[in-house]
Amino acid sequence: MDEAEPYARLAAVYDEIVVDPYHRVWASYLHELWVSDPAQVHSVLDLGCGTGLMAAALTAYGYRVTGVDSSAAMLARARRLVGSEAVLIQGSMPELVVGGVFDAVISTFDALNYLSPPELGATVAAVARRLRPGGWLVFDLHTTAMLDFTIANPVVAGTADGRQFTISSVVDPAARTFDTRILVRRGADGDAFAERHRQYFHTAAQVLDALLDAGFALTAVTDEYSHRPADASTLRATWTARRGPGGAHQVSNGGAATRGTRSDDCRASGRRGV
Repeated sequence: MDEAEPYARLAAVYDEIVVDPYHRVWASYLHELWVSDPAQVHSVLDLGCGTGLMAAALTAYGYRVTGVDSSAAMLARARRLVGSEAVLIQGSMPELVVGGVFDAVISTFDALNYLSPPELGATVAAVARRLRPGGWLVFDLHTTAMLDFTIANPVVAGTADGRQFTISSVVDPAARTFDTRILVRRGADGDAFAERHRQYFHTAAQVLDALLDAGFALTAVTDEYSHRPADASTLRATWTARRGPGGAHQVSNGGAATRGTRSDDCRASGRRGV
């Protein structure tokens, strides 16, 4: 069976098979976070916006959302969902093919795990140039607990929306990478496709260095869009940082980690929904 480019075929069934239906909960968390900002948050850049579920949830709160994704197929589905309520642009990280300055930048559902460590650093630096001073960067990453879970459970299979799916992952613990093959077969007529994806389990030290080098202050690392601090059992960690006034190498007094350290509470790794 020929393999399609990542998300070329998966986009059509992505929300039904892959996505956890939590975007409204996550948007509520972000709204609660941002309403406390005296400078106010109006404009949001959504990196790896996918099929537009988070963009739709945030526009419902009145935010002006610009979504960026590398997949034309995912963006086509996003346009059907959000219509003219959000600006959608095709582009890849670390290059940010957007202009202007935003109040907040988000990247949800482990989109940043598609980046290699050097690409992650370059992306965070590019984000800093698109954020106002004091602006918010909020993103999630799967954790070392998820790395261990994936090693222990390399194959996940099931049925959704009349389709059978098998997600097979091969993890390289030393390189902290994993390759996933997604096979989807429609029961009615046997139509099938496969895609192969590669993601990176970033360490907390890599993430923290990227933030500090770009002039961010880390404010929290929590358990999946909640106020619970991330710990060794966390599968998806949410990182929250604020852009400084211009200087680099900052960390807030309440930061969850410091440069050069590796806390079990905020080790980062990941994959995007698969």
